[in-house]
Amino acid sequence: MRMAHTCVRVKDLNASIEFYESAFGFTENSRRDFPEGEFTLVYLSLPNDDYELELTYNYDQVEPYDLGDGYGHIAIATEDVQALHDKHAAEGFDVTDLKGLPGTPPSYYFIKDPDGYKIEVIKEDK
Repeated sequence: MRMAHTCVRVKDLNASIEFYESAFGFTENSRRDFPEGEFTLVYLSLPNDDYELELTYNYDQVEPYDLGDGYGHIAIATEDVQALHDKHAAEGFDVTDLKGLPGTPPSYYFIKDPDGYKIEVIKEDK
């Protein structure tokens, strides 16, 4: 077995694709349109990574999705968390300050996508 994908529902498909491409370098692997069901599925992944992020776009969604209090976050690991944080902040993305767990140096931050989903960006442990 292996993890296949994580799904998030998005209100504006183009804005979400642009965010994940520009913020992290995701690329679109495939797209499946279901006009009779009034939804589209877009699968994105990072270079050299088989794990996919599924963006589900429902044609009739007008209001932002209620993320509720059950959604946690997805996490993306990077070798240089400081450099990526600086890039995201300079590009005007909604980011938190770099943080660390108690007694540890700063090693992570959060960035929000267009729908308000939080993505944790963490320092890759090798």
